[in-house]
Amino acid sequence: MSNPPVAAHTAGGADPSGGPSGVSTLKRGFSFRSAFSLAFADVSPIVALYAIFTLGLFAAGPAFFWAFPIVLAGQLMIALVFGELASRWPYAGSVYQWARHLRGASWGWIAAWAYTWGLTIALSTLAYGAAGFLLPAVGVDEHGKALTVATAIGILAVGSLANMVGRRILKIMVIASIICEIVGSVGLSTILLIFHRVNPIDVLFDGFGTQDLGSWVGGPLLVAMAYVGWSFVGFEAAGSIAEEVEEPERNVPKAIILSLLCVAAIVMYSSVAVILAIPNLDQVMAEKTGDPVTHTLVSALGSGIARPLLIMFVIGFLSSFLAVQAAVTRCLWGSARDNALPGSKFLVKLAGPERLPVNAIALTGVVAAILVLLAGSDLYRVLVNFTTMGFQIAFAVPVIAALIARLTGKWKPGAFSLGRWGTPVTVVAALWAVAQTVNIAWPRASMGDTWYLRWSMILTTGLLAVAGTVIYAIVRNRIKPPLASRLAATAPPAPDATANP
Repeated sequence: MSNPPVAAHTAGGADPSGGPSGVSTLKRGFSFRSAFSLAFADVSPIVALYAIFTLGLFAAGPAFFWAFPIVLAGQLMIALVFGELASRWPYAGSVYQWARHLRGASWGWIAAWAYTWGLTIALSTLAYGAAGFLLPAVGVDEHGKALTVATAIGILAVGSLANMVGRRILKIMVIASIICEIVGSVGLSTILLIFHRVNPIDVLFDGFGTQDLGSWVGGPLLVAMAYVGWSFVGFEAAGSIAEEVEEPERNVPKAIILSLLCVAAIVMYSSVAVILAIPNLDQVMAEKTGDPVTHTLVSALGSGIARPLLIMFVIGFLSSFLAVQAAVTRCLWGSARDNALPGSKFLVKLAGPERLPVNAIALTGVVAAILVLLAGSDLYRVLVNFTTMGFQIAFAVPVIAALIARLTGKWKPGAFSLGRWGTPVTVVAALWAVAQTVNIAWPRASMGDTWYLRWSMILTTGLLAVAGTVIYAIVRNRIKPPLASRLAATAPPAPDATANP
């Protein structure tokens, strides 16, 4: 399959009904800094660390820390490949566009389907998590499920409206998120390391008996790696908004890679600080209950830190929500532009002075609200398990497609290129993506007491695969050619350099 050249700037700023190129495109409104900030907020070190620290600690002991550099190494290989793909095809939808242009409509559709569900489910968990912090932050210490659900749905509604209004609110929130990360994560972690370290450095190599009678590397470490996978996804969000970024062929790859590295540095630094500052670590590991992060911060800094900490968590969760919704709606919109979804005419509409995909934003908000209503049930727990799984499948599809293109001699680099390192990096990225997907999906006792919770990721993936197969069979014959081909076909011919003036 031949790959058409990138027609990068013919896509910028066109009218939603078809600009100069005759193709519906998004308005450019993000700089490199904005793209980096969005990807950074999508991952959000606050959310990443708080969501998995307790799980990792109880599963593998303080030595779970070493899952961070291992997972980072694998995800960095994927980020490097994504940088090349984003440079070649800087269009809305990231994984969908890359897989589509490399291997055709079916590959792109699989990537988009997994990515859309993974991120939409993430929206529900982020809203629910934000509600849990927002209520006590405003003084509502005693609240039941009904109030939490109502608050989460309110967050979904307000957040979706904010994303519909324009890019300014999104930019403000991601800047607030970065400030919280610097002041909260880095600042508090430094204070813990300097003034409140109570555990020796060698505790970072202690599994506290979590291996039982087996191997710690072959058991607890793999579980910790599955949990840590939550911490290092979202960097591809810069690719989802590529059409809205100035000079995307160069700025988007840098934003993808740099956001992952910055988030990883903050998460690992904060993890070390918290582990070394946990009071009564032996008792914490024996009981395996409660919230070690909040307990450690309150023990070290006093109860007065509790409310500012809650506010910091709220900002982190809300910023991540806005960034995740921006990413998933661009994937939906990009798929609808290719007529690859039911209701494509509805989803592809842009509105407002900034030409935003308001219908796609509304749809993700409604679906996430339905999922929030299931909160607390076993079904909700099953759906939450698919978030990481959706990311990993969506990552693996374009990476494997890129490897096939390289091995068959069909790869043509863009402005950002790994050069002679491209093939070995892509091989490692593909192997890692497959291995981590299997590791996350593996049915373990830690997933729950019942068989359907242990097999929840495989069951959920299977159900969504069946539904996706049915929908794809309905739309496949009306899917348009790849965007790059349409842009190249409608672009004006280059002037003849040999012609006389």
